[in-house]
Amino acid sequence: MDIILLGPPGAGKGTQAHRLEDTRGMKQLSTGDMLRGAIAAGTEVGKQAKAVMDRGELVSDAIVSALIGEHLEEADKGAIFDGYPRTQHQAEALEMLLADRGRKLSHVIELKVDEDALVERICGRFSCANCGALYHETAKPPKVERTCDVCGSHDFKKRPDDNEETVRKRMAEYRAKTAPILPFYEEQGLVREVNGMGTVEEVAAAIDAILDS
Repeated sequence: MDIILLGPPGAGKGTQAHRLEDTRGMKQLSTGDMLRGAIAAGTEVGKQAKAVMDRGELVSDAIVSALIGEHLEEADKGAIFDGYPRTQHQAEALEMLLADRGRKLSHVIELKVDEDALVERICGRFSCANCGALYHETAKPPKVERTCDVCGSHDFKKRPDDNEETVRKRMAEYRAKTAPILPFYEEQGLVREVNGMGTVEEVAAAIDAILDS
């Protein structure tokens, strides 16, 4: 079962993708991770990508498609596409890649979110600088103020890009990149929406219901 998981930064795509890897044996195929891995490993595709990036240019659809093709064999129990496709041309290329291997997309699952609520969710999160335990200013503060529940440390940190301006910019980029491919998949009846504002367990249950239908 091959699926595309869509949603803006902070919607919980990574959490759900990791859960599907653990529970169903599926494999998350993130183009960013694959590019970095191919460059580090010095594969032929990695060398091509590095040469393009060293020139300050964007990696071509052909290179990205080649990367996807290389890793599809590892996803024998299903692939979760993350960050790809972003254009209709890439969507058509993915269809051909899958068809060449006797596969096809089962679902395109979009995690729908309330933008203002998501901004609050992201901007309020922070973590223990010592053990990495995660907290939120309103939803999950430490039981004792400025003291980690797990290790007792008083040192906390916040990601520098977890601020409203950056988060809203990333959401706008997501809308701009995702808008072109949704109609393509809607015409095929593949798009399913999930309320991404629910708890991790609620979102997981909704995704499982789609995959098991």
